Amino acid sequence: MATPPYSSWMRYFSPTANHRRLGLVCLGVGVQQGELPVVGPRVLDHHVAVVVCAGRGWFSHGGRAPQPVTAPALLWLVPGVEHHYGPDPQTGWDECFVDFAGHSVEAYTDLGYITPDRPLVPLSGTAGVRHVVDGIVRAARLGGPLLEVEAAAAVHGLLVALRYARAGVSRHGDTVMDTLARDALLPISVAEHAARLGMSLPELRGAVRGSTGEGVKEYLLGIRLSRAKELLARTDLPVAGVARRVGYEDAAYFSRLFSRRVGVAPVRFRQQQSVQQQSARWLLSPPEPSPREGPVTAGSRC
Repeated sequence: MATPPYSSWMRYFSPTANHRRLGLVCLGVGVQQGELPVVGPRVLDHHVAVVVCAGRGWFSHGGRAPQPVTAPALLWLVPGVEHHYGPDPQTGWDECFVDFAGHSVEAYTDLGYITPDRPLVPLSGTAGVRHVVDGIVRAARLGGPLLEVEAAAAVHGLLVALRYARAGVSRHGDTVMDTLARDALLPISVAEHAARLGMSLPELRGAVRGSTGEGVKEYLLGIRLSRAKELLARTDLPVAGVARRVGYEDAAYFSRLFSRRVGVAPVRFRQQQSVQQQSARWLLSPPEPSPREGPVTAGSRC
């Protein structure tokens, strides 16, 4: 019998109802390379992330005309939608895939980690993704009682790795998300952020929405509030000083915004952190007993 012009390794799992309570479960994992056979057309009842690491081919989703695929790229196979794909028969491609399901899929989709409306996603690289997939493969080869939980945890890591792998890149070569995070505390508008990145406003909004599932203002606000919490907890800066440090010249506006999003005013938040830190210090280093309250020894009398 002739040897097929490709190599393929895959393993499938049968998680229990208790495993599914974890939010995500891994249903299968595989690593393949070469002149792989065409897949489909078919419809699945769960999600699959197919990562093309090398080579090229084509992908049809929802009955639409095939689109060219050039590695590195991600193919999203989503429940109930017909898909059909395959590598270039002359060159083949290298791929890895993970099948998964669970109620957390909805949250990851809302956050923009899973993009059913954008089933073909160009990637900036696959090293981080392969690291996660290789971890599932190693766990599957070893087996053991922790396999299902270990694989389920890895699916969360895979979705994070895929989000990083598809981060948008500005015209200056910096990742959009890294640059926004670096400049988030500057007192500038979203339009000015876009200009600094050499992008239009729609381009910036699309990049942030695709990476985080949030708008630009929401993303920047999250970073600013996190930094404000750190300053309130770790420094003696007045609230006005904290406001300026995180990009707000109007301290009253900052206080209202902080109160609305965090649930307590900045001054109250600082008080709460002070109490918690004092409690933590006491637990780590409780006061030594005074001579009159020394420990009772075997020869002591009550």
